[in-house]
This record gives sequence, structure tokens and C-alpha cells, in this order.
Amino acid sequence: MKRALITGTAGFIGFHLARALLDQGWQVQGFDGFTDYYDVRLKERRHQMLLQSPGFAETRARLEDAEAVMACARGFGPDVIIHLAAQAGVRYSLEDPRAYVDANVTGTFNVMEAARELGVEHLMMASTSSVYGANTEMPYAETHKADHPLTIYAATKKATEAMAHAYAHLHRLPTTMFRFFTVYGPWGRPDMALFKFTRGILEGTPIDIYNHGHMHRDFTYIDDLVAGLVALTGIVPDQVEGREGPGIEGDTLSPAAPYRIVNIGNSEPVRLLDFVEAIEEATGRKAVRNLMEIQPGDVPKTWADAGLLEALTGARPRTDFRTGVGRFVAWYRDYYGV
Repeated sequence: MKRALITGTAGFIGFHLARALLDQGWQVQGFDGFTDYYDVRLKERRHQMLLQSPGFAETRARLEDAEAVMACARGFGPDVIIHLAAQAGVRYSLEDPRAYVDANVTGTFNVMEAARELGVEHLMMASTSSVYGANTEMPYAETHKADHPLTIYAATKKATEAMAHAYAHLHRLPTTMFRFFTVYGPWGRPDMALFKFTRGILEGTPIDIYNHGHMHRDFTYIDDLVAGLVALTGIVPDQVEGREGPGIEGDTLSPAAPYRIVNIGNSEPVRLLDFVEAIEEATGRKAVRNLMEIQPGDVPKTWADAGLLEALTGARPRTDFRTGVGRFVAWYRDYYGV
């Protein structure tokens, strides 16, 4: 029976991933700090659902607490560590940048130390499409340079990629970094556009649409993302010695370490106004639109090249955004009774 330590299991993506692995018979140890960045009641409900499975156990502690991270890992003895917990949110990083350095850099270092000490089979860690920053070459491929981050959030995630490569090289620690592209779906985060837009439309309050709606996002449905992550658990970067070049076209497997970066995105940029219209269709109501200027740190467009994911796993995200939006709105109505 495989054992996975997942950080951030009370969060949106961690909850869904934990549930998927439990359904496949894994033992899952959750680690979450239950921070109040958004409504903690939503986090509590997610963990309540996970705790209904006998294969799930929880540890409540902060990533910055090195002793707590190490004690959790030692006590559980995972085969795989999947590090999803982080201080999220591009815009909040403008208000409280220290929170990002503490959670995303120091916290990630603590997770890496636990993986190193235990010698886990596979360390998997979340990065973000935001690391592509000022890069304008589309679609974003893992082989593109990501040297010009536009927010502290993106910078901390890029830092963890570099740290992870160093640990993979120094300690022969098989590591996969995955870059997410605008994940959405049921049980999503209240600070994300879909959640805020749905709430505003149903309540009849104005929704803020940045850059006057001239934004494109590569919306990735949660079930597609989780399927990619589950598949990648068994695709461990090679323990290479003097390896000469990648075996798969476009592979990011390092020549100096058992380390790989993989995009997980829908490969279909969607205009923000089309996304709003899909929510209007799903709710049966019209939005009150408050068109605004683009915010500092935002990029007008994201678009993933998911070719490497498909080459490695045989699949890529496919869910149409209208289908995914409809599922989210149905969940929202049910959860909030509206």
C-alpha cells in the first residue's frame, strides 16, 4: 500500500488530490496550517470529508515549523511527499510579501529537508504558471526561460524550483515540479475569480473585471489537474549519472539531477469575458460588470504547452470551461443553499 504525505490537504487542490489517492487505496497523511487567508470553515469542511476515510490522518501545523514538519514525516514514513501548501494569491503578495517568503521559501525548505532525511521515492512540489512572468512567447513551455517574475509570489515559487534542483543534485532526491495554470472547480478558493464572480452574480453585486476584460487564462479543471498529478506520482525522474540529453522531445529532465518540471494546463486560453458569460449562462443571471485597469503583477495572458505532460502520462487536461463552470455553479448553489 502506497503512502503519501500531502501538504495543504485542507486547501482546494490538496483536498481533491487526497480524495483521489484515498479512492485508489493509498494511505494519506495530511498536513495543513488552516491559515485564515480565506474562510477557514471551508477548509474545516474539506478535512471533515477526508477524515471519513480510514486511510486519512491529519496534522495541523504551519510549514514554517520545521520540527512539526519533520515529526509528521518521520511518524508517517511516506513513499511520496506531495507539497501543495503555500501562501497563494498573486494580489495578496502586494500586501503581505513576508507571508510568501515565510511559507513558500522557508516552508518549502522544511519539506525538502524531511524528504532528504527520509529518502523518499519521489518528492513532488507545486510551482505556478506565474513564474513565466514577463515572458511573451506563447504557449508557455517548460523549456522557456522564467527569469523575470512580476510578483513576490512568482519569485518565491521560482526560488523553490531552484532550491529543489540543488537538493535533487546534491542528495539524489527524485523531484518533480509542476506548474499549475488557473485551476478551478468545486470546493475552489473564495479569492479566485470564478468564486467571486459567481457570488457577485448570484447576489446581484458588481464584479470587478480587470484590464476591461482583455485577459486570457488557461483555465484548468480540478479533476484534470488531479488526474495529471496522480499519474505523475509513478513517473519518477531518473537517477542519472552523466546523462546526455533528454529522451523525450521537450523533456525538462535535468542533465545534472533527477529533476523535472511539468506544466499542467488546459492548453486553451479563454477570454475573461467569455468566462463571465459562461457563469451567466450557468446561473441564469446577468453580471453587473465593473471594468477596471489591470492590476500590478498581472499578466494579460497565460497559455500552457502541455505536451510534456501528455508524453509522460498519455493524457492532458481536456474539460471545456463551460462544462467546468457549470459544475462549479451547481456545487456553489448546493453548498451555500442559493
